[in-house]
Amino acid sequence: MTDDPKTLVSTEWLAAHLDDPDLRIIDASWHMPAAGRDARAEYEAAHIPGARFFDIDAIADSRSPLPHMAPPPELFISRLRAMGIGDGHQVVVYDNSDTHSAARVWWTFRLMGKTDVAMLDGGFAKWQAEGRPVEDMPPITRDRHMTVQRQAALVRDVTQVAAAAKLGDHQIVDARSAARFRGDEPEPRPGLRSGHIPGARNVPVGRLYNPDGTMKPVEELRAAFESAGVNLSRPVITTCGSGITAASLALALERLGKRDWSLYDGSWTEWGSYPDLKIATGDA
Repeated sequence: MTDDPKTLVSTEWLAAHLDDPDLRIIDASWHMPAAGRDARAEYEAAHIPGARFFDIDAIADSRSPLPHMAPPPELFISRLRAMGIGDGHQVVVYDNSDTHSAARVWWTFRLMGKTDVAMLDGGFAKWQAEGRPVEDMPPITRDRHMTVQRQAALVRDVTQVAAAAKLGDHQIVDARSAARFRGDEPEPRPGLRSGHIPGARNVPVGRLYNPDGTMKPVEELRAAFESAGVNLSRPVITTCGSGITAASLALALERLGKRDWSLYDGSWTEWGSYPDLKIATGDA
């Protein structure tokens, strides 16, 4: 794996840079409600030295009825400044979660125009397995100025996705499990229909990662998309259940050198709740 401070870095890279004055580390662990895990409590018990905790559910748009929608820029700025993260910092974000939620925070930074941000390959589990240092004390933070420039092209709303599905001018890629995509398995959130956006292709998020939680090499990522029938010559919209695992698809596309991607923030939680939106079932 080639370390890239704008997409993905190894545990070796982070260990070598741990004491860099302009490095900031974020624990972005997030778990499905049914998992019964408390991400913040786990962070407080043990985290990579200097890491701050990013609460995906709290640093979000509170005006939306949908879960953890992207935060307004002013909220992002105020929360990150309070964490001591700002302009000129190289950010490394990691998680200890089956959802690979660090990718969601990587995408949130990109949405805000911040490009010096990478996900830690293999996350906290790999870091711990290698016997690297952890601590349970919160870091001492100093307010740091932050400017953002929201990149509207990196996010899509339901109207834009509905138009893309109708016109077929974008490739929609869904990161949910094959059973949920087909509509064979009920959604974990009550009240949602089962199935997928018409015309979407299915690349379950697990196909992007190795058993140890590291992201697969670029050639294997490309094969995962192509074997699912994804036309990579078209702009891609990524989607999932609530916008978390869709970010792993976005990160994988960025690793492939593809730049014309965006993420459907409302994802199936939004689409599946609207009775007037068409759904498809079965395989793509």
